[in-house]
Amino acid sequence: MSEQTQPSTSDTRAGAPVVLEARGIGKAFPGVKALDDVRLELRAGEVHALLGENGAGKSTLVRILAGIQPPDTGSLRLAGEPYAPKDTAAAMRAGVQVVHQELNLLPNLTVAENLFFQRLPRRYGVVDRRTLNRRAQELLDEVGLDIGPGTKVERLGIAQMQLVEIARTLWQDCRVLVMDEPTATLTSRETERLFAVIRRLTARGTAVLYISHHLQEVFEIGDRMTVLRNGRHVVTKELAGTGTAEVIRLMVGRDMAQEYPPYVHRPAGDELLRVEQLRPRGAGPVSFALHAGEVVGVAGLVGSGRTETVRALFGADRHDGGHVYVKGRRVRVRTPRDAVRHGISLLTEDRKGQGLVLDMPVAANITLAATGRISRRGLLKRADEDRHARAAVDRLGVRTPSIRTAVRTLSGGNQQKVVLGRWLLAGADVLVVDEPTRGIDVGARYEIHQQLTDLAGDGKALLVVSSDLPELLGVCDRVLVFSRGRIAGEVARADFDTSRILALAYSGYVTQAQTPPPGAQGSASDIPAPPPDVPAAENGKSSS
Repeated sequence: MSEQTQPSTSDTRAGAPVVLEARGIGKAFPGVKALDDVRLELRAGEVHALLGENGAGKSTLVRILAGIQPPDTGSLRLAGEPYAPKDTAAAMRAGVQVVHQELNLLPNLTVAENLFFQRLPRRYGVVDRRTLNRRAQELLDEVGLDIGPGTKVERLGIAQMQLVEIARTLWQDCRVLVMDEPTATLTSRETERLFAVIRRLTARGTAVLYISHHLQEVFEIGDRMTVLRNGRHVVTKELAGTGTAEVIRLMVGRDMAQEYPPYVHRPAGDELLRVEQLRPRGAGPVSFALHAGEVVGVAGLVGSGRTETVRALFGADRHDGGHVYVKGRRVRVRTPRDAVRHGISLLTEDRKGQGLVLDMPVAANITLAATGRISRRGLLKRADEDRHARAAVDRLGVRTPSIRTAVRTLSGGNQQKVVLGRWLLAGADVLVVDEPTRGIDVGARYEIHQQLTDLAGDGKALLVVSSDLPELLGVCDRVLVFSRGRIAGEVARADFDTSRILALAYSGYVTQAQTPPPGAQGSASDIPAPPPDVPAAENGKSSS
């Protein structure tokens, strides 16, 4: 990563009153000191970035601010008064709202019901649906989410759920808004809308604590930053005049020469996968091929059909037609079991909700898709499980105290490596990776990218779906661009250009006269925005 210094887009609030102050915060768990003498100060109207690697203590501090956990030592003050919330409800009543990285929605209720769950409008003792839906629509419009307020949350994708979580905070009185990885699954268009919402909130005097591993976002929206490392306070300073290399050095305690592994050109090998006229629900038809040694990216707006396509390919969702060929042979993939049998794997975008069994140990999660190798006549062979698990941990560099450690205690990057190890043990030659570095810190991101590059070097074929364009440009050989359910075009590495990819991504939503020609120069802001009726996910579990 090159050294760059960028001023904040917001004025610093040096003279603004302190809204929330934390002093000497400490928190310990069995065998781990999560926080040690941490301090934090939030001013009215500022965006304060909280930075650090996974395991630095950011999430623990957020849980303390939200009333989920009490600190062992130290004190909090809100608007100059002692602040010690006994639970999340108490924190919300005091004006401290949190958008957690782990989504907290009720899937069986509608979007509107989730938005106003604690304050449903009533008339004559029953819920006033007209008022409820009208107010919900106003919030959805504010965050730029084009779905009906009566839509069940279980039908939404991760990106849409994230925007609903954000919208849920907007109707409540808010003195402090904590946002933990709010853009992890959002594309640049949705991120711009979110930043507009944040600026409106700070203009009203709300203090925003912003947590993100995307440093470009931090420089764009932030005023000041506090860096934590190994549970301790490292520095609090203005972002203006600070370079990205300096921020990374403060976070990880060492210099990192670049963000992505050096690109290595590999001649494409044999065709491992071919998809012809696949019709996922709400998308398609889609056709493409993957070859051994390739890392192929998938780009597109929210609702473009990216995740619907990869879930249909894996058999996780039904499709309405099309053919799949593995190593030249036509195969039928109706369930994930079929996909695994044919050497196709999926690292889902929802790592914790769909990719891991959080309370089971690392060893069990790694061997989950290859039980035939570790059992005999229905009985588990613990020695074989341990041997395969240790081999995967060593190969992928999983940092864990033990293979018997519950996987929920690992950092996001190490959890992602566990999922990756599972599919390698299952014998997958085609790895479909959806949002590989969602919620993962800058140091672990590099390791994940290196693993993907190494797997391609070993002859695997990788299909990488990401909302982060720099990630695709950093690790991929070519990029397929989805727009309105179909592949709008393919961009080879020699032709990589952000404006070219964005033009293709928007091409399904604008007229030909509005769309810049492929390869047109200019910034992302030069690309015409899709009209307000750009659809979100029409069907299926995901919106990406």
